[in-house]
Amino acid sequence: MKLLRLSVLTGTLLATLAVAPPASAAALPYQDPALPVATRVADLMSRLTLDEKLGQMTQAERASVSNSDITQYRLGSVLSGGGSAPGSNNATGWADMTDGFQNAALATPLGIPLLYGADAVHGHNNVVGATIFPHNIGLGATRDPDLVQQIGRAVAEEVTATGVDWDFAPCLCVARNDRWGRTYESFGEKPELVGSMATIVTGLQGSSLGGTASVLATAKHYLGDGGTTNGTDQGNTQLSEAELRAIHLPPFQAAIQRGVGSVMISYSSWNGSKLHGNQYLITTVLKGELGFSGIVVSDWNGIDQIDGATGMSATDVRSAVNAGIDMVMVPTAWKSFIDLLRAEVNAGRVSTSRIDDAVRRILTKKFELGLFERPLADRSFLATFGGSAHRALARQAVAKSQVVLKNAGNVLPIAPSGGKIFVAGRHADNIGLQSGGWTVSWQGASGNTTPGTTILQGIRNTVGSGATVTYNASGSGIDSSYRVAIAVVGEQPYAEGQGDRPSGMGLDSTDLNTLTTLRNAGVPVVVVLVSGRPLDIASQLGNWNGLVAAWLPGTEGQGVADVLFGAVQPTGKLPMTWMSSASQQPINDGDGKTPLFAYGYGLSYGAPADTTPPSAPGTPTASNVTASSATLSWAASTDNVGVSGYEVVRVQGTGETVLASSATATATLTGLSASTAYTFAVYAKDAAGNRSTRSGTVNVATSPSADGYPPTVPANLAASNVTSSGATLTWTASTDDTGVTGYDVFRAVGASGARSARSARRPGRPIRPPACSRRARTASTSGPATRPATSPPTPTPSW
Repeated sequence: MKLLRLSVLTGTLLATLAVAPPASAAALPYQDPALPVATRVADLMSRLTLDEKLGQMTQAERASVSNSDITQYRLGSVLSGGGSAPGSNNATGWADMTDGFQNAALATPLGIPLLYGADAVHGHNNVVGATIFPHNIGLGATRDPDLVQQIGRAVAEEVTATGVDWDFAPCLCVARNDRWGRTYESFGEKPELVGSMATIVTGLQGSSLGGTASVLATAKHYLGDGGTTNGTDQGNTQLSEAELRAIHLPPFQAAIQRGVGSVMISYSSWNGSKLHGNQYLITTVLKGELGFSGIVVSDWNGIDQIDGATGMSATDVRSAVNAGIDMVMVPTAWKSFIDLLRAEVNAGRVSTSRIDDAVRRILTKKFELGLFERPLADRSFLATFGGSAHRALARQAVAKSQVVLKNAGNVLPIAPSGGKIFVAGRHADNIGLQSGGWTVSWQGASGNTTPGTTILQGIRNTVGSGATVTYNASGSGIDSSYRVAIAVVGEQPYAEGQGDRPSGMGLDSTDLNTLTTLRNAGVPVVVVLVSGRPLDIASQLGNWNGLVAAWLPGTEGQGVADVLFGAVQPTGKLPMTWMSSASQQPINDGDGKTPLFAYGYGLSYGAPADTTPPSAPGTPTASNVTASSATLSWAASTDNVGVSGYEVVRVQGTGETVLASSATATATLTGLSASTAYTFAVYAKDAAGNRSTRSGTVNVATSPSADGYPPTVPANLAASNVTSSGATLTWTASTDDTGVTGYDVFRAVGASGARSARSARRPGRPIRPPACSRRARTASTSGPATRPATSPPTPTPSW
């Protein structure tokens, strides 16, 4: 009844304002869109009382505020929490609701419009009929920042249609422990991957604020919420400052570089200090060092936790605002917040300059968004809300997010035609389960919660002629007559608070029993895992023929079927390291732990078989022909995937013998016979093993084996270092047409002064050594020289 009453009041205000707009609508400088934003802000700031400034810093939940409250307290913002929707939960119902609240804000003396906020974290997920995209963990698996930017644009258009100006997205947390219940809100475990997906900020806001369907984006949750000890939600991140900066800060830097309009503070603590009260990280680092000039907003009742006591206190309010929070999300106790903040300002514990800084930031974004000129819902986008173009984009994102983790025996892709296919699992025909948390309601729910295509429907849409699909959630009815069983199993929906898994991380008994039933039928089993994080499945994996991580795909389950049946090749890669067991948590790339599947892992079905051979090589030419070798060269071949090498063959009649292989377009053949005629040709090969047609042939005749030209005679033989037992000989080197290979030194028998070869001595004097000579050898001689391959001996010296 209260919602109905508000709806009637909203309609009355809308009609009144439409008939009687303020007389001073264009009379004041801040109302002039031709003036610079800074000038407009300064003019409006000069007209605000303290209470009006405090109102601008206050964000209340729609169910806890009336139109008259907005007008009386000059509230700056209203939000819809998870699942908080008008009685008619559709796009038009939302537009009517937000316009009613907006008109209440415009009815104030200064006519400052509201910022209406909502968590559109994977589509405009609070609204029935919206396009629901994969959660961030799936988008991280796509590794496609351009696609993510397109998704941001589609979400912005659907959000704009409903009059929502402020999207509490994207989540740029770096999830480091999969036990955390918000793991699926993270794009991945590495800061570089998460930072690359900050493109969604540009998608949501446009190239600059104020353009068509421009929505204020929010980088959240600052800072370190993905790194808490044990993965505890709202827990304590125990890291050095260097580690905090290295792991958790870079995605926020990327968002700020893209001009993100707001940053939401994390519930978590850093080394025991609550982020909502951390002036160093908010003011010194975020606003100062990083130069963030937008709005810093608290999370839902986030300031209440600063002092450790239950509820909101003056200490909480003072600490949060002094830390640098500009807009305070106080869903229900917003009046108390205003009273407490006013008292802190009046007592001097919160400076007026801090208040002015906060309000200036808020008003700047309202002017930049164009809310003073276009405050109401842009209903021109209602026609495409949840429409075919956005759903086609979501289907594409789903297909690109699928990660094939196992494909034993090439069970995937499944042939779409012929035979019987059995589908089982609770997640196969359930939009709510495949969409997960933050879908229509905060925690999500099972059932057909919003229009879409279930995975089962996608499978039925894909199979062709002669194929039948049977579905039973528990697997009952399967037998060996089915050619494959597809089990769609996974987690139940959850969000923060209820999603942490401090103990087991495996499938529940219902899913395990279903899988056992399918396995016992003796047919190949393909498991499609619908989950917001990696699960502990190592002990079951051996019983599955195929495994696909589908994450939380959203409303477009056809994208899952597209990959299962090969209409789309799988390209997804793991954004998280997949544990071998839950005891490994936290497990991340590079930490030395052995995963079941590594970060970045993901199979493909492979490219279609290459059956195209390379072009024929050019006809070879011969060079450097000797009695035993020859070098061949030819023009290189070409191939569609690349030439991997060449084979040189000897052609003898109709037969061929492979003589050599080469990676380049040249080859040296050795071991040939002298004085022999050869015919050679070449083939090219590619990596797939395809062989080209044969090249043209070349005829080669090797040289005779005997070398009839001896080396020149060594000259100028001389002896030195003569002793009773030896001497050193030197001479001028010989030359030869094929090369000198060595020299033979021998005793020239019968030469002048020659004696016996005996090493005999007379007492007191040595026997005169014999006269010596030497001759050169060529390559054609391997032992003692024989003429004519050796030179004549040189004249012999005596000693």
